[in-house]
Amino acid sequence: MAFNCSSFITYKKNQLGYFPSSFPSSFITDKKCKKIISKKIVSLVSPKKNKLKPSTTGSSKSPMTATEKMLARASEKCEVKPGQNAWVNVDVLMINDITCPGVSGIFKKEFGNIAKVWDREKIVVIPDHYIFTNDERAHRNVDIARDFCMEQDIKYFYDIQDRSNFRVNPDYKGVCHVALAQEGHCRPGEVLLGTDSHTTSAGAFGQFATGIGNTDAAFILGTGKILLKVPPTLRFVLDGEMPNYLLAKDLILNIIGEISMSGATYKTMEFVGTTIESLSMEERMTLCNMVVEAGGKNGIVAADRITFKYLEDKTSTPYEPIFSDEKARFQAQYRFDVSKMEPLVAKPHSPDNRALARECNNVKIDRVYIGSCTGGKTEDFMAAAKVFLAGGNTVKVPTFLVPATQKVWMDIYTLEVPGSGGKTCSKIFEEAGCDPPASPSCAACMGGPRDTYGRLNEPKVCVSTTNRNFPGRMGHIEGQVYLASPYTAAASALTGFVTDPRKFL
Repeated sequence: MAFNCSSFITYKKNQLGYFPSSFPSSFITDKKCKKIISKKIVSLVSPKKNKLKPSTTGSSKSPMTATEKMLARASEKCEVKPGQNAWVNVDVLMINDITCPGVSGIFKKEFGNIAKVWDREKIVVIPDHYIFTNDERAHRNVDIARDFCMEQDIKYFYDIQDRSNFRVNPDYKGVCHVALAQEGHCRPGEVLLGTDSHTTSAGAFGQFATGIGNTDAAFILGTGKILLKVPPTLRFVLDGEMPNYLLAKDLILNIIGEISMSGATYKTMEFVGTTIESLSMEERMTLCNMVVEAGGKNGIVAADRITFKYLEDKTSTPYEPIFSDEKARFQAQYRFDVSKMEPLVAKPHSPDNRALARECNNVKIDRVYIGSCTGGKTEDFMAAAKVFLAGGNTVKVPTFLVPATQKVWMDIYTLEVPGSGGKTCSKIFEEAGCDPPASPSCAACMGGPRDTYGRLNEPKVCVSTTNRNFPGRMGHIEGQVYLASPYTAAASALTGFVTDPRKFL
């Protein structure tokens, strides 16, 4: 579509609510426009105020899902429908260490070296991926992030400078998706975007959360907006009492195995039912974390008393929960009786390669890895400790423990495990012969530099609480990774084979 000067400005004003004071000359096709225009956006006119009220207060013509309502409110429209494009105002933008150099570079290229971000208090920069390594290029990522945050006076930059002892870095947190929750950046009804695909974890708080690329993030830095297509919603109804040998990881592996890795492509995965209502916040985060492994755009669990209780001491920012309308239209609905489910694994080399753990008991393993945004939270380690305690034996294979954040690391050393006679997780892990808990980070979940803790540098077989098991994901391209819950991972460590945790529970 060709634009002349006036139509381009009108388009920008109508669609974005503002227009750049200079715009790409490639848009100029009117021969009357002879003036040479810079390709850089050098400044922005303040957005005009849309007269339409947010969806939560304005009148909607038809029922909407929670995701549709959130995007309607964020785009200042009364309603939106699946397939429509909307310019969405972003509440929180998260950037990590491996993406900040690219994001900041694009921002400076397109907006100018002296340009300022749209809101320094709505940007969260979290180093977490390649931290505890001797790789100088990894260190440079963090250095670039630090320089950019200082230039822009970013309020929430969780820096690390002394890698020899993470505890002397009071600002350092660890894995971004867990840190976002712990530091109060996740709030019901808001739009949270991050330069990491597992940003979907925050959907556990009843908000729209998804991963984006560097270019989109750079545009948000300068404008606070993003163009999103409204996704249709799939509803997953999980009812029944959760057996004491299952965790949320089993639930999401079952769902992914049921619909496949492409079954929810660019769709919202909304989780409801009595089982979901009984889950803790950390378990809900596990569930939403892996919707992207089914192709999902975002996952969502409606905010409730459990959500509000979790947030009590974490944020003072007002928020407004949003819920799906009773008559909202869902593209499809799936029902599961959780009481009849069994512990699962995802066999190499795909998260949808579902199998019962008991059917893989002849698979000999070389190591176990417990950690990541999916399986490195406090409750994940408590679950693993429960199995080790019940087993009463020492591990048969090297068992790597990587807490997601500093807080999780502290919990491992201070919180008592129920029924243990006062023992902490760290004590139980020590008695079981596990490796001492490592410095909090993403570590081997995404492979990383060769000296990354827990990385598969040889073609070994690993049971892991992480989220992906593609060839080379955790290091060696011939490594075999079985995705599992912390229960199953700990049980497997005690036997040296893939093991159903019911053997010990």
